[in-house]
Amino acid sequence: MINLELPRKLRASANQAHQVAAEIMRPVSRKYDLAEHAYPVELDTMAAMIEGMSDAGGEIGGAKGGREAKGDAPKPSKTANANGGNMSALVNVIETCWGDVGLTLSIPYQGLGNSAIAAVATDEQLERFGKVWASMAITEPSFGSDSAAVSTTAVLDGDEWVLNGEKIYVTAGERSTHIVVWATVDKTKGRAAIKSFVVPRDAPGLSVARLEHKLGIKASDTAALLLDNCRIPKDNLLGSPDVDTDKGFAGVMQTFDNTRPLVAGMAIGVARAALEELRSILTDAGVVIDYDAATYSQSAAAAEYIRLEADWEAAYLLALRAAWMADNKEPNSLQASMSKAKAGRSATDITLKAVELAGTLGFSEHLLLEKWSRDSKILDIFEGTQQIQQLIVARRVLGKTSAELK
Repeated sequence: MINLELPRKLRASANQAHQVAAEIMRPVSRKYDLAEHAYPVELDTMAAMIEGMSDAGGEIGGAKGGREAKGDAPKPSKTANANGGNMSALVNVIETCWGDVGLTLSIPYQGLGNSAIAAVATDEQLERFGKVWASMAITEPSFGSDSAAVSTTAVLDGDEWVLNGEKIYVTAGERSTHIVVWATVDKTKGRAAIKSFVVPRDAPGLSVARLEHKLGIKASDTAALLLDNCRIPKDNLLGSPDVDTDKGFAGVMQTFDNTRPLVAGMAIGVARAALEELRSILTDAGVVIDYDAATYSQSAAAAEYIRLEADWEAAYLLALRAAWMADNKEPNSLQASMSKAKAGRSATDITLKAVELAGTLGFSEHLLLEKWSRDSKILDIFEGTQQIQQLIVARRVLGKTSAELK
């Protein structure tokens, strides 16, 4: 059974992440929101701290996917309760996104591609790529949410793969040291032939076409990448190179089971920041929030705050469940999508409502409320939109395949 009490080890790691958010991120949050694409040099000072947190079992943005390194404890028994890389990453990313979502996505060596490596890589690849900063390149100009529509190709030429295609909206696409690229090795085999490849930043044929100007998370660089006869070593294909039409591309899709709870955690973090700021504003305005009284007997602002807080709590619990299941080696595809859908929707609702209830303070740049409302929207979009998550949940609940329920 899931235990909602965070163990001492995770509390210590989360406290450290909160200090990073409060002392490094919050003070420069507005600075890098206004200076889009400028590299946040303050994050360089975090390198040693992040390394120390990883060595102690903590992660911030890029989870190890709950995967155990050699020498770690064996898989827990059915009566055990394990909290590993997924839970550690979740509680820490909640704290850093309480500080700033864009800066969290810019933390060196904590890219979403690291979770892809953890989910699919062989032990040898995990050893080789365990210390890289990996972004993830999936989306293309011809598709957004339908990951099976990948058209970027990978052709084996001797001991090298040759990749051709264009990827857009790649988070940390310019700053990362490596890119995890989704490409097809055989277009005639459909989705089963989609594989993920680790492409070094200096690989011949890889270039940055442009950086996107965005609504929010302006501190994070979002790049369009071109792969023009890009050559990488043969063993940079993650996992098995075999095309299994029965299995489909479940291997690469497993990545999302690890990253979607993390994106939910990002949404939970920024939503908590907005709730705390809103409560302070309401309290200063004389609004009394009474949890023992019926909502209809309270002011509209107090009743609305209680609703938002309850919605936040539901999102938080769903994310905890998805991460806990991953660490305890339980299939969590349904729960990962549920947590992502709930948290993404809740964060946009909470942050926008906070702007509304705060009045002129919420709409101005005197506070960070308006920024958080802009930052939160992407968390309802990337790693699968709200609509895609609901579709996945419906398929799992109804026992339908992607062909049967579109």
